[in-house]
Amino acid sequence: MRRIGLALIVGLSLFAVPLAEAQQAPKIIQIGILSAFSPSAREEAFRRGLRDLGYVEGQNVTIRPRYAEGRFEKLSDLVAELVQLNVDVIVASPTAAIRAAQRASKTIPIVMALSGDPVGSGFVTSLAHPGGNITGLTSVAQELTAKRLELLKAIAPAMSRVSFLANRSTPKRFVTEIEAAGRVLAIQVNPTMIEDVGELDRAFAAMAKARVDGLVVDLVLDEYRRQIADLAIRHRLPTISGPRQFAEAGALMAYGPDYPDLFRRAATYVDRILKGTKPADLPVEQPTKFELVINMKTAKTLGLTIPQTLLLRADQVIE
Repeated sequence: MRRIGLALIVGLSLFAVPLAEAQQAPKIIQIGILSAFSPSAREEAFRRGLRDLGYVEGQNVTIRPRYAEGRFEKLSDLVAELVQLNVDVIVASPTAAIRAAQRASKTIPIVMALSGDPVGSGFVTSLAHPGGNITGLTSVAQELTAKRLELLKAIAPAMSRVSFLANRSTPKRFVTEIEAAGRVLAIQVNPTMIEDVGELDRAFAAMAKARVDGLVVDLVLDEYRRQIADLAIRHRLPTISGPRQFAEAGALMAYGPDYPDLFRRAATYVDRILKGTKPADLPVEQPTKFELVINMKTAKTLGLTIPQTLLLRADQVIE
């Protein structure tokens, strides 16, 4: 009888060991990435930010990326997949992806890695007090759009008519802002709004018909930067946009925040949310790093002289 009791105790203890280990096994966090575009260095910066905070893919975190690759109509289905997976947090960018995530869930925390106008877009109540399940970073695109117009005018002082190429979902405040800046600089701004990249040829044909002599691009189209830059050069349009990669692809200039830095900082939001802070209590942050990149090869092709003062301000000059 004693042998049976001893055997039973030993058996139960052996069973309890793996059970205890299973109970102590850390939860694998699931992070969804929702992007309107294709994978880029920005998402890698986010992953690097997570690693710096102690998150290791395959050990304590699983990342579920979903990319629309420029087809915005896919976003609702992609975010539905993330909701179905019951991810712990969704990192979304830019505005179209954030809006899709907002419509898909009022409970899953959403971190904006890149948002031009989170208040005007209705994502947060205010930058200081988001007030819902969305927080993150803003690129302050509204103010930057006007600044880009000023930089363009500095290079081509005779410029009098500029096209503003943007997505149809771009907040109207952006258009109002650049039109106001145009009036100060004696520049007529012609908004050219498109839905997808298939409209680019038509858009540039419309610019030629309107006889614009400059272009401000407010599109984060990773896959089509080269196409936009080539079209701009073909139509002899000095062009400026935000991401430095536009200038690297052949556009005249780029001026904007350090986008990979925004995504790296998005990792800190994810970390704080996972540790218990509510998105409503995390103020939206603005960029701390800005970059000016000038493509001298394009300037020479367009017959433009870059002022020395501007060259000295540039973070990078592409020869």
